[in-house]
Amino acid sequence: MRPKINTKLPGPKALRYLRKDKKFISPSYTRYYPAVIEKGEGVWVWDVDGNKFLDFNAGIAVCATGHCHPKVVEAVKKQAEKLFHYSGTDFYYPYQTILAEKLVEITPGGMNKKVFFCNSGAEAIEGSIKLVRYYTKRPYLISFLGSFHGRTFGALSLTGSKFIQKKGFAPLLPGVFHIPYPYCYRCLFNLEYPSCNFYCIKYIEEEIFRKVLPPEEVAAIFVEPIQGEGGYIVPPDGYFQELKKLCEKYEILFVADEVQSGMGRTGKMFALEHWGVFADIYCLAKGIASGLPLGAFIARSSIMNWKPGSHASTFGGNPISCAAAMATIELLENGLIENAEKIGKFIIKNLEKWQEEYDFIGDVRGKGLMIGIEIVEDKISKKPVPEKVQAVLYKAFEKGLLILSCGISTIRIAPPLIITNEEASVGLEILEEALKEVFLK
Repeated sequence: MRPKINTKLPGPKALRYLRKDKKFISPSYTRYYPAVIEKGEGVWVWDVDGNKFLDFNAGIAVCATGHCHPKVVEAVKKQAEKLFHYSGTDFYYPYQTILAEKLVEITPGGMNKKVFFCNSGAEAIEGSIKLVRYYTKRPYLISFLGSFHGRTFGALSLTGSKFIQKKGFAPLLPGVFHIPYPYCYRCLFNLEYPSCNFYCIKYIEEEIFRKVLPPEEVAAIFVEPIQGEGGYIVPPDGYFQELKKLCEKYEILFVADEVQSGMGRTGKMFALEHWGVFADIYCLAKGIASGLPLGAFIARSSIMNWKPGSHASTFGGNPISCAAAMATIELLENGLIENAEKIGKFIIKNLEKWQEEYDFIGDVRGKGLMIGIEIVEDKISKKPVPEKVQAVLYKAFEKGLLILSCGISTIRIAPPLIITNEEASVGLEILEEALKEVFLK
């Protein structure tokens, strides 16, 4: 199967929606190209004009099981016939309890954990901020440059991705400090791994803790095991072990933002598993319910020991979303995680060949189906070319491939975890054509 574009893009029906969108929808949304999507099936989506696209976005890593997977649809229909909502904050849902037990089972670190349900990744981060302050009685938080944790005030305070996300909204949450992420391709300290001996960890203790931030007053470090919005950046082996040691030394909680990297995307249920490190709190959303709104954070029971009324959510743990999540996890455990690892290796192998051939491909990185291609002017200068990246995205769109960027100059590959070798090959073929048209013509 291949994409099929029947009209000039955007088509006539899409143009009508775009005009109404401009009139009625907040202009704060970021749109990369005018794709007006009407339906989806598997790794394919169709716009309102009937144009068929191959989806390398999965709704920004949300539709883990593909679009409208029959088992997820069946679970949603079955639950929708029983109950839409009654508030899991004040009453009890069977599916909420069932899903909580399952999430405790699949998150690393044993069964002595508890779950709080919400509706999004940003809410999971917000709740975790409250929890770490409540538990530790400490005021300060640490996050990373390049991080993205959401756009609500607390989550935005942790975010360090793009200044436009914060411009005009100050003052934000006080007591948040940002430190360099282990971005080895563009090391802020101009060092090289492994001879650097994890100086970015030593920097925290020798500079930040010594000069500006008392470690005994730090509640938690919030970290994405693989940075998403920041550029699909994968830390080097050994980094998280060293970071965890630092946290344990000063009794600082380790909070893993697995909103994008979790739920099987990297070839393991959670990305942090690649390094054998346990977090104190895991934040989840995106792929957890195959597209239905659901978020959660999971913490050790000794940490999640706050009093009734300390935190709540009207819609959190909605029974329909919970049913979709249970179906999603079943699919992940029965082959989709392994498929993500297999197809991811296939894609990276092909991209590494491109890297040898094309001077404009500076770095290829990723795990499973969370893959980044950093595009540069040339390998020597490593100069980012964001305008050309955007041109590549648009050309790919015109050829029937939906793909997005991240970081300053990186193309992200994050298709549904059901994708096959053949479908991945079609997407890579289109992407290579788009890259060559922008850079070689």
